[in-house]
Amino acid sequence: MTSKISDVRMRDPFILESPPGRFTLVGTTDANLWGGPATGFDCYTSADLEDWEGPIPAFRPPPDFWSDTQFWAPEIHPYEGRFYMFATFANSSKGAGPRGVAVLVSGHPTGPFTPWSDGPLTPRQVPCLDGTLFVDDGLQPWLVYSRGAEGLPGGAPGISDGEMWAIRLSSDLKTAVGQPELLFTASSAGWSKPLWFPEGVEPPEQLNLGKDPLFTDGPFLFRSSDGHLLMLWSSFGEEGYAMGIAKSETGTVLGPWTQRPRPIWARNGGHGMIFTNASKAYLVFHWPNDTPNERVKLVEVEIGADDVHIVG
Repeated sequence: MTSKISDVRMRDPFILESPPGRFTLVGTTDANLWGGPATGFDCYTSADLEDWEGPIPAFRPPPDFWSDTQFWAPEIHPYEGRFYMFATFANSSKGAGPRGVAVLVSGHPTGPFTPWSDGPLTPRQVPCLDGTLFVDDGLQPWLVYSRGAEGLPGGAPGISDGEMWAIRLSSDLKTAVGQPELLFTASSAGWSKPLWFPEGVEPPEQLNLGKDPLFTDGPFLFRSSDGHLLMLWSSFGEEGYAMGIAKSETGTVLGPWTQRPRPIWARNGGHGMIFTNASKAYLVFHWPNDTPNERVKLVEVEIGADDVHIVG
């Protein structure tokens, strides 16, 4: 089946080009994404970024898989000859532990992907989500992820100021190495505002939110045209879900990170990534943020010396 990209219902979209001229689109595709039994992740393929073939089953959990709900935000990264999917998973069983980021592997960008890490690589005592891979100049792989505003189901509500963290990974991407490092909090960005829902819309019960939380999610790291290390990330702003840019003052994952004063996208869309194709770069994200109306959106951007700007 062929679909225009604007017709693909998906949250947290991610585009990979491999091989050259062949694109794979993956994201959160379960119909019941907030709760209930999870199905897996689907992907789509294209030769022109406009017409997409799919859905193609990229991941279906094996019978003994540790997670059964909330399959979110898959990213596919080529690494040492194979493709690794970083994605968020949760378990509905009481006492099973909080949501976390795990790694899957395949020999092909469209899968099928199979479990690679032994459960989540993020700390198992706190809810974490939206992990992304970044390999620094010393070839050290990092997992950058968010500790969101949500709390444990049935337990204490989440934190009031969402956090962005990083942890080193082993060279085979199977395990975390050392202790996590806090990069910044949502309140470090002046544009980040408390999470809110439209009138008459209740937040998903599974999130167990505290009162007026700030939150972080959707990190994506990339280099500017002058080699500065930048991070695209999401929070809420004055007009709903939004994305901003942070810059590492040292050019390394551990920062310190400074925030641009205004979001790059402010109008109820987010969890994006920067995709570069030939001479063009795109901001890829879902818009609007209202389930089940989310669609994949591509907006052309210009990557400058130390910032990103929408073209036009």
